[in-house]
Amino acid sequence: MTKTERVLAVLRGERPDRPPLSFWHHFTPAQFRGQPAVDAHLRHLGTWDLDFLKVMNDTGFPRPEKGWVARSAADLADLPELDGTEPEFEAEYEVIRSVAERLQGDVLTTVTLFNAWTTLRRLCAPRSDTHRPPSLGVFDERDQVITEMLREDRAVVADALQRIGRALARFAAGAIQAGADGVFLSVRDDWVDVPQNGTGAYRELVQATDLEILQGASRGRLNILHVCGKPLDFDRFAEYPVHAINWADKYAGPRISEVVHRAKPAICGGLDNLNTLPNGTPDECAEQVRDALRDAGGRPIIISPGCTYDPAAVPDANLQAIAGAVREVA
Repeated sequence: MTKTERVLAVLRGERPDRPPLSFWHHFTPAQFRGQPAVDAHLRHLGTWDLDFLKVMNDTGFPRPEKGWVARSAADLADLPELDGTEPEFEAEYEVIRSVAERLQGDVLTTVTLFNAWTTLRRLCAPRSDTHRPPSLGVFDERDQVITEMLREDRAVVADALQRIGRALARFAAGAIQAGADGVFLSVRDDWVDVPQNGTGAYRELVQATDLEILQGASRGRLNILHVCGKPLDFDRFAEYPVHAINWADKYAGPRISEVVHRAKPAICGGLDNLNTLPNGTPDECAEQVRDALRDAGGRPIIISPGCTYDPAAVPDANLQAIAGAVREVA
């Protein structure tokens, strides 16, 4: 099978010649835009012979002005209605177009988007080019900022999330028009559904914006939902209109075996990016591939980590062991 055939077979629920494999990490700030970004993505793809490519999209969401930070509900009035052609978006379209031209349809690409809540959370602090694999249960001042905004004026926060969601939906449509095969939408409810934000905050404030973004990507053929953190309501996300769902089944849960019979999208996961990849042996990494396939119980799945990994911490030998274990599966 070709790489594209292999991935699409799993999306249809069919067994490919072997499980598709992909994994991803953030590149250096010098590789966020332009030709350096294109070269970094293609070098990563070629080094590991991956079956699909996640375009990392670290250009950032447009801010009203350089250095702008949202610190109160009143600040959210500064957020304009964006049409998807702003310089930050155009910079990402340029990377997508160049990657697509180089790949000539041989490998599917999916472009990273952070949903409206995560985007707002990022806007509550100065822009940072430092990206690390996300952790669980760690207090962040930005969460308190949004909670205070909700206390100040819940309607204003809801309106800002809707404006951000509409902008991301326009970007999603533009990314596919530029040559991407879909989007990789990152969502996270354990930042939202906390007591101080009110009961059902995610459903009230965020879910509709998620679905609007996915509607913007509806022409894609590889739309993946990434459930970041520790999902509080996995079943909600397992109903989203996407082709595949990715999450940290090993350390955040639920296990693949717990949801394999009720998750509607194809399953994409099985590897522990926080613990086994950086700290395990090659044999332990290879065993995670086999463990994920056992958990799937015969259902075809895509092998991947539950989130980004730290390339400075993960030995090449561990990635080579994972690639080898996937290719041993008949």
